[in-house]
Amino acid sequence: MSLGPVMLDLDGPELSPEERELLGHPAVGGVILFSRNFVEPAQIAALTSAIHAVREPHLLIGVDQEGGRVQRFREGFTRLPPVGRIGALFRDHPARGLRAAERLGWLMAAELRAVGVDFSFAPVLDLDRGISHVIGDRAFGDSQTAVTELATAWMRGVHAAGMAAVGKHFPGHGGVAADSHAELPRDERPLEALRHADLIPFERLIGHGLEAIMPAHVVYPRIDPQPAGFSSFWLRTLLRRELDFQGIIFSDDLTMQGAAGVGDHRARADLALSAGCDMILVCNDRAAALETIDGRGPHEDPTICLRLLRMHGRQALDNTALHQDPRREEALHSLAELDRYALPSLDLEDPTSHGKQNETD
Repeated sequence: MSLGPVMLDLDGPELSPEERELLGHPAVGGVILFSRNFVEPAQIAALTSAIHAVREPHLLIGVDQEGGRVQRFREGFTRLPPVGRIGALFRDHPARGLRAAERLGWLMAAELRAVGVDFSFAPVLDLDRGISHVIGDRAFGDSQTAVTELATAWMRGVHAAGMAAVGKHFPGHGGVAADSHAELPRDERPLEALRHADLIPFERLIGHGLEAIMPAHVVYPRIDPQPAGFSSFWLRTLLRRELDFQGIIFSDDLTMQGAAGVGDHRARADLALSAGCDMILVCNDRAAALETIDGRGPHEDPTICLRLLRMHGRQALDNTALHQDPRREEALHSLAELDRYALPSLDLEDPTSHGKQNETD
């Protein structure tokens, strides 16, 4: 059976019989894990093993493990800093900043691969323009050069650990103040302004082998009336044709308010897929997920099927080998170096790229 186009979430730390049946539906292709699914490393390894055992090829398993405010697995995992700290180090000491980015990318990916997670929805390729609080220190910096160089180094580390990378939020979320979890942001800039700044990190990382991209629930009305994740211009014309992107396009969570103007959940799914998304996320709303998969089948396009299979994690260190690997000590050294670049707390809630957390998190 081919993987389907829908990525779902789970209720808790164990796979229930009902969820096991749900994951066997032909329209399902992956699972996104949240904090409510995590207790400790051995438990999450057992959960990912149970998910992978449901069917062949294995369902994809993803998680938001950026660091800083967005890190779903904490107890028993290295507490990662927001990548904005790496950007601050880079401004003072470029070589050390690049080294820290690569080492911490490796550490994040190696820890996730050790427990069976295929990939993290990262890196953030947005520019921190001081406008978007939901982005803020989740971005490597405020310049396309810094974001490009640091994200490329971070991706090298991720690849070395056997993991694919997912760049977000295309074509750039940093130019709007509104939070797409709660409303639909509007970016009034023309296309040329985005070409000369926000689009550059995406274009450069595509050239370095970026495997997947997630578009923003942001509308750019001077370019297209639809939000980027529902726009065939952004996904098919610009991303696929002009930038020659050959990887996977994940939608952002279709239950977010930034997607609500498109229609009901079924309409959102249909439009996102027709616009060019390969896999759509439906999170924290089981009724919406059931509505989305009803009557839908697996991907039949062999190109999309191959793209999805490439998102599976590759070689993984077990926990003992991970703790003995000298790269871990190098990463912890860079982590300690970043302590003095701690940024002032903005007292922000933990944002998620895939919908609000429910009360069990």
